Amino acid sequence: KWNGKYTYLQIVENHRVKGKTRQQVIASLGRLDKLTESGQLDNLTRALGRFCKKLHVIDAHREGDIKGGTVRKIGPALVFDGLWRALGVDKVFNALLAKRKFEFPVERAVFLTVLHRLSEPGSDRQAHEWREDYVIEGVDTLGLHQIYRAMAWLGETLPETHQQGATPFSPRCNKDLIEEALFARNRDLFSSLDIVFFDATSIYFEGGGGDALGKRGNSKDHRPDLKQMVAGMVVDGEGRPICCELWPGNTADATTLIPIVERLRSRFNIGTVCIVADRGMISKDTIERLESGPDLKYILGVRMRNLKEIRTKVLNRGGRYREVYPKSKDPKAPSPLKVKEVHVPIDEDDPGSGARRYIVCHNENQAKKDAADREAIVAGLKDKLKQGDKELAGNKGHRKYIKIQEKHFAIDEDKIQSEARYDGKWVLRTNTELSAQDVALKYKMLWMVEQMFRTTKSILETRPIWHKCDETIRGHVFCSFLALVLKTELYERLERKGRRYEWDDIRRDLEALQETELSIEDETYYLRTQLRGTCHDVLRAANVAIPPTLRQ
Repeated sequence: KWNGKYTYLQIVENHRVKGKTRQQVIASLGRLDKLTESGQLDNLTRALGRFCKKLHVIDAHREGDIKGGTVRKIGPALVFDGLWRALGVDKVFNALLAKRKFEFPVERAVFLTVLHRLSEPGSDRQAHEWREDYVIEGVDTLGLHQIYRAMAWLGETLPETHQQGATPFSPRCNKDLIEEALFARNRDLFSSLDIVFFDATSIYFEGGGGDALGKRGNSKDHRPDLKQMVAGMVVDGEGRPICCELWPGNTADATTLIPIVERLRSRFNIGTVCIVADRGMISKDTIERLESGPDLKYILGVRMRNLKEIRTKVLNRGGRYREVYPKSKDPKAPSPLKVKEVHVPIDEDDPGSGARRYIVCHNENQAKKDAADREAIVAGLKDKLKQGDKELAGNKGHRKYIKIQEKHFAIDEDKIQSEARYDGKWVLRTNTELSAQDVALKYKMLWMVEQMFRTTKSILETRPIWHKCDETIRGHVFCSFLALVLKTELYERLERKGRRYEWDDIRRDLEALQETELSIEDETYYLRTQLRGTCHDVLRAANVAIPPTLRQ
């Protein structure tokens, strides 16, 4: 209160009387200048600060009475443990483990490994040491051998009575029960399983590769010197991972498609399934088996250059393209796309035999790129031919544009012209009743699965695998699958709130969210760092409360 030339300090209480604010002086402390000069104001503030945690810590810090403690990261576990529980993963584990007498928390051991993949990917052995820098509920007493036992339990083969629906190349395991229970709990999240996407890749081993999984086969990692296994993933139409499948490394992709379809229908109790798969999955026998059942639908990529019917009857067929997406200068606009439907009779002499349905797709931008790439290759070949045949003797990549003419290499102009007809095109085969536009768009969505495999292999660092037993190998890969489930769920929630962030930014900002342990007298406090970057939006998306800046 100001009175003449002096200012007085008073303690005033506000209260409302008949809708209006009234003030009541509780105490008058005296002139402000004298209180400040004498130090009485500082003493009063310090005395009141004992009843306020934040001011108490600040005062103790100023006086040098704080004993510094450990600094640990809280961001990753805060977000992903919240999502883990929101999806009911913990409840699924506990229900399956109710009759098992493990002497350690298996669910927590698995979550530790999953969180490690999301935060700082590496081996399961590294996860045991890595956890010391993080606040993760329920993992402090876990030993390394217990983490390995948890991995083995995930990949443990179920009894014979529970093997109904197993594929010829992989038994049913505990991880299958987890996938099915999670699907049942969150079925309302899956809009429909009428359309599912399937793809497979290879993952190599540094060790022996287990008893049955590790085999030599067609390595997509370009490591034919090492044993490998084949990993398949099924994703729903919205991009949510449904399940993962593991087979020996010498299993051909085309032989897995039919068993996977039948396994999906039995595991998740669905009727009609439409499989969307890439060119590596197609074979004559596969298509015949898909068409043998009324509830088996497919959209499959076709190898244009390998099939005579495609070269002579599909690509040569006239007809107008229908524009799906026009060409645009906007970098955010979809790539230009045109489609054309072609029907080829199964038997030319029997009109009633039916027809095979193909969708020819064309991307104008890709066509220009393909033409430019080919022109650059041919220009390079012409320069090398001027230097003599030896320059091209060992170059397999350019042989399709080369022919032998009078005992010398020469440019094959006919081959160049024939290749031009494939520029910017891809051909799909389907037995669905979807429009040509929808068929093309569904197939383009297959990139989701391919992107997930890249994420699983690179960001989550599933490979290489050092485990020696089939059970722990399955568990190791399944932990990457669970990490992918949590990552996908987080991105979906951010998308619903209109937020899009790079994974590296999310991970870096969550790692920066830390707590410092402080000891003051006989009490312990935890001081949180400030939220930075993406943290606020990520915590809100995960529906996780922001921890207090200071807690006792």
